[in-house]
Amino acid sequence: MADPTRLYFDEDAMRAGIIRALRARQIDVTTAFEAGLVGYSDEENLLYATAQNRVLFSFNRGDFMRLHKTFLTTNRHHAGIIVSNQLETGVIVRRLLKLLNARPAEAMRDWLEYLSNWR
Repeated sequence: MADPTRLYFDEDAMRAGIIRALRARQIDVTTAFEAGLVGYSDEENLLYATAQNRVLFSFNRGDFMRLHKTFLTTNRHHAGIIVSNQLETGVIVRRLLKLLNARPAEAMRDWLEYLSNWR
């Protein structure tokens, strides 16, 4: 059986309702606050998430799309990135659960996923 995807929420995405709902469903989630990385750069957050083998989740689509491209073009790796528009908590939770059920952690490596694809 594939390892479940573990998530890291950057500072921009740390909505308590989303995190509570995911944890209630046994999804392993940690945040920039819990990691002591509030105020750190997007790249530092991505590097931390990768070192912890966690897929980064953010509402900061533009910056993480650029970082993903930079990592790929410079032969660097990350554990995965999920970006989303800021939607209602329930919508985000449902889409994340669909995604996490369909894609194991290994399939997220070096992958940028748009949560809007998981309606």
